[in-house]
Amino acid sequence: MKRGHDRARPARDTALRRVAREARPFLRARTAAILRLSGWSLLEFAQTFLGGYGVARALDDGFLAGRPATGLLWLAVAAVAVLPSVFAARGVFGRLADLVEPLRDGLVRRAVARALSGALGRSGDVSTRSLSQVTHQSEIARDGWAGLVLTLRSFVFTAAGAVAGLLALSPALLLIVLPPLVLGSALFLGTLPPMAARQRAYLAADEAYAAHAGELAASVRDIAAAGTAERTVAESRPLAETQLAASRSLARWSAVRVVALAVCGRFPPLLLLLGAPWLLRNGLTPGGLVGALTYLTQALAPAVQALMTMLGTAGGRLVVVLDRFTDAPPPPADEPAREASPPPAQGPARDTPVAELHEVTFAYGPRAHPVLDRLSLTVGAGEHLAVVGPSGSGKSTLAAVLAGTERPTGGAVRWRGRPARPADATSVRVLLPQHAYVFTGTLRDNLRYLRPDARDREIAAMADAVGLDALLSRLGSLDAAVEPDRLSQGERQLVALGRAFLAAPPLLILDEATSRLDPAAETRAELAFAALPGALVVVAHRLGSARRADRTLVMDGPRTQCGTPGELLRTSALYRDLSGLWEPEEPAGLEEPAGLEEPAGLEEPEARRGEEHGIIRSTPPPSPV
Repeated sequence: MKRGHDRARPARDTALRRVAREARPFLRARTAAILRLSGWSLLEFAQTFLGGYGVARALDDGFLAGRPATGLLWLAVAAVAVLPSVFAARGVFGRLADLVEPLRDGLVRRAVARALSGALGRSGDVSTRSLSQVTHQSEIARDGWAGLVLTLRSFVFTAAGAVAGLLALSPALLLIVLPPLVLGSALFLGTLPPMAARQRAYLAADEAYAAHAGELAASVRDIAAAGTAERTVAESRPLAETQLAASRSLARWSAVRVVALAVCGRFPPLLLLLGAPWLLRNGLTPGGLVGALTYLTQALAPAVQALMTMLGTAGGRLVVVLDRFTDAPPPPADEPAREASPPPAQGPARDTPVAELHEVTFAYGPRAHPVLDRLSLTVGAGEHLAVVGPSGSGKSTLAAVLAGTERPTGGAVRWRGRPARPADATSVRVLLPQHAYVFTGTLRDNLRYLRPDARDREIAAMADAVGLDALLSRLGSLDAAVEPDRLSQGERQLVALGRAFLAAPPLLILDEATSRLDPAAETRAELAFAALPGALVVVAHRLGSARRADRTLVMDGPRTQCGTPGELLRTSALYRDLSGLWEPEEPAGLEEPAGLEEPAGLEEPEARRGEEHGIIRSTPPPSPV
């Protein structure tokens, strides 16, 4: 227990320490702006001091002494002291911009740099977090910092003017005023750590819900087509409830701060009135009593209340938001550092599975028939697994569940012996769909998309292994501009395959990612990936992919059967039928020219023969995958 407590204590201090460590050099670099801001604020000190002192002298030396002209003169002095502070507002806001705008600009630059570095370094999906930081959180930091500077500046110079005035009137006044201020401040400061924790929890819940909402917004059609609205609501409800609980906890601690504000703002004037007889007996003049009330009600109490309100709302939120920019979250305690790729396995038996499905069930709606039904599957390190089956049998669904892009309805998915988590996805697997993603840029940038530190000699070795040398020769160099519309579908798939080869993930899933290549090019690419130390899962559209694999999974909807090609020829009637229906491998040829697309899956004669045998439906149901 003691050890856990010791570990928790520095965690509470981490956010404030990180922010303070970053703030010190930022403020030192802007010392001149702070001094100019302080210079303009001295006028506010003079206004506060003369406001209460002028009232006291107006009563004691003027009206109570029978000299109304003197009283009016002192009131005029107190009134005129307000004018310079009004003119100083322009100077204050001008110097405020010198402190606020550089902060926002620096935060935006940091968020953009972190997003680019994270995407290129495969450190995880940072897109939603970075978008929130560049837009919403940077504005929170900007507004919070501006409000904090203004309020803190006003409090410092107003409090200094009020304390100086109280001392000038009677030092005994501080005995009445300071105790409630100290008590309320202590109570307020005690709420800062839990409030910061609740603010951080609320922001984390807000980010999680925003990311989930972004995913749903991009999948509205699929949700409607698949009839999964109820499931989507059920998945969204826990995130919404977490955000609601965080906001309620924040509100409860805000109520404690209301008590602290009451102690600081309401108790000093009340205690001053209760202690007035004692003060008057010990030399305080009636004018001094009224002047002290003026300091408390018009200057000190409002300044303390404004500071506490700012620190309790924008201040706590500011620390949490800045910590989102400054911290580099460590991996969880139960997760080891990122492992290197495992060495190549020597045989079909593997000690540590890269991916496991345990009794996995998946359906596209509460009342829909399951596409996967209690499927258990183990993919070992270095293993080559092919997935075959008729159209609509769930091959792409299996690939999505194995890759973690779809959550199973039941069962468990594990990567490297641990539950699959979206945060681990980019370090464990790469999923290549049938339609390859190629962006406008250089060929080098496209190939290094998943591994930005790849060297030219590694790219050259990859091009020779995967079969990208012909495209490289046609374009001229790695620095040649790539226009996706001018590449054929097969060339796009080759670029995506080369990108995945350089990344060399522990688990590579090809969901008909070679469907636009001729058989010879497909064979070359698959053999190149099979030689890597990672596991290879191929959703096959030609039987050659199954014949090259260590094992083949035959899917017929929820019914599956797994084994070597030889075993399946003896035990699986569907595999034998597919073997007879699949056209023989075509001789090695060239990739199709740009703009020419062969249909994915079985050719049209094959589909007709499949319908005759009752294996392939001519109009398979639509799938949202």
